[in-house]
Amino acid sequence: MSNAIVTLKKGEGRALKAGGAWIYDNEIAAITGSFENGEIVLVRDFDGYPLGRGFINENSKIRIRMMTRNMDQEIDEEFLRMRVKDAWEYRKKVTDTASCRLIFGEADFLPGLVVDKFSDVLVVQSLALGIDRMKDTILRLLCEVLKEDGVRIRGIYERSDAKVREQEGMERTKGFLSEPFDTQVEITENQVRYLVDVKEGQKTGFFLDQKYNRLAVQKLCQGARVLDCFTHTGSFALNAALGGAREVIGVDASETGVEQARINAKRNGVEDRVTFLCEDVFELLPRLEKQQEKFDVLILDPPAFTKSRNSVKNAIKGYREINLRGMKLVRDGGYLATCSCSHFIDYELFTKTINQAAHNVHKRLRQVEYRTQAPDHPILWAADESYYLKFYIFQVCDEK
Repeated sequence: MSNAIVTLKKGEGRALKAGGAWIYDNEIAAITGSFENGEIVLVRDFDGYPLGRGFINENSKIRIRMMTRNMDQEIDEEFLRMRVKDAWEYRKKVTDTASCRLIFGEADFLPGLVVDKFSDVLVVQSLALGIDRMKDTILRLLCEVLKEDGVRIRGIYERSDAKVREQEGMERTKGFLSEPFDTQVEITENQVRYLVDVKEGQKTGFFLDQKYNRLAVQKLCQGARVLDCFTHTGSFALNAALGGAREVIGVDASETGVEQARINAKRNGVEDRVTFLCEDVFELLPRLEKQQEKFDVLILDPPAFTKSRNSVKNAIKGYREINLRGMKLVRDGGYLATCSCSHFIDYELFTKTINQAAHNVHKRLRQVEYRTQAPDHPILWAADESYYLKFYIFQVCDEK
């Protein structure tokens, strides 16, 4: 452990003091003592007031990620077991744990670490140097805590292949952290069966954050004609089918995703009612409009159109365009489910963008509900990056 002490500039550390976990490079006045990147350092305010302990990395603009507010707390195995056990006890209360996110980084006070559970397999993503050094210990402790509750893990796969690792001065990596196993893992969510590709699928293989939003869409789909845009591996489309839809069309630009979606449709015995197309949604929607197609339920679940503040303007154009096109394709009195998974597009901005789209195509929106990510992805107040998913369901009415 280092003996370094980090002192903040006067007036800085506002997000930290409000409950956040990050200290940026430009908030620091001085560092005394020696340290290696990834080591735990002590953090004090400009006047010497103790703020806690976190790990430091000079390669990152996020210079320190806090592990505890207690200056006397050792970041040892006992401490990490407490963090892991707290995370598991929380999940048992708030979600179906058959498949869920077990650790959600800063929101579980383990910054930079994500662990998803798919049935009896764990998929880990480590995005910060300090937590990377603790990763093996945390995973061992997590398996022990789960075993105490009779939950056995048969394999662990690492998906630390995100580009953001390079900003921490780390190489991207993926592979087995246990004995090799079949990386096509079957899970069941909302009574829908999926085959999750933890090796080649997007991020950790499957988007668990939409679990209860998919369930919310199910109840709208009895007897409906449904269009699911950006279907990925077919999750909303399959929920619509199990909700009793008479016809479902799922669209995605990824041939791999569409192929997986077709396999998932067969697993659920709904391939007679669900069709998947490999197409660009931005090109398909205007074409369907020209053909005067109409749908009872339309779902827009796009990837994040922006991953930085610099591209927010272009992202807004994208969200406005797909929502505007989507609303035109919903029959009068039909339903639109629409979302954004970028934390740079906040609630106010997303809401304003949808409102503009509705105004432009002379549609009146009746809000059915507003939702966020599933509770196994808790939103930590003051850590804005933990609140990223915005999800609306509207009834779309013609102006008349």
